Amino acid sequence: MIVTFSTKAYADITMFGDVAKDMLKIMGHSGTIPGAFQPQDLPSALAKLQKAVDSSKAAEQDPKDGEFKPGLSQRALPLINLLNAAIDANADVMWDGK
Repeated sequence: MIVTFSTKAYADITMFGDVAKDMLKIMGHSGTIPGAFQPQDLPSALAKLQKAVDSSKAAEQDPKDGEFKPGLSQRALPLINLLNAAIDANADVMWDGK
């Protein structure tokens, strides 16, 4: 399954379904598809996602050679940008799967 996040304030973001569900759960949502966040729920959702990203950064850094390994911080960045734009525009964020 492919999940597309959309808001009137930003370009659509498309993710694989399992990654999208994981991010939704991190943000405090049940992970059901389709779904939506209303504007008043976005700051809390964004804070939870950002906290998880910050926590995962240490694990993504290989202590042996300092090489960066893509993980949550890489996958979440487009969604974080979308959430920030939606907050600034006081807009809903919706998602749907195909």
